[in-house]
Amino acid sequence: MASVYSDDYQRVIRALKKARKERRITQAQLAEALGKPQSFIAKVESGERRLDVVEFVHLSRLVGVVPEVVLDGIGKNIRLLEPADK
Repeated sequence: MASVYSDDYQRVIRALKKARKERRITQAQLAEALGKPQSFIAKVESGERRLDVVEFVHLSRLVGVVPEVVLDGIGKNIRLLEPADK
């Protein structure tokens, strides 16, 4: 699970956590809206648990973040692969 610690992944989690705090939503409130225990949010925010894409979209919308905006910043420094010669 090395990607949990990547800069891109950490930016995503920081954006979600910042939005949650700015909207004054507690971890418990967010977890309840998701039907999860509070420890789920704590583990996500601490990097102990990884989000899948569906969970990311749900969390984003609950804290008022547009998922596409966060995702747009990911991988900006990745070079596209050239097709192999045939």
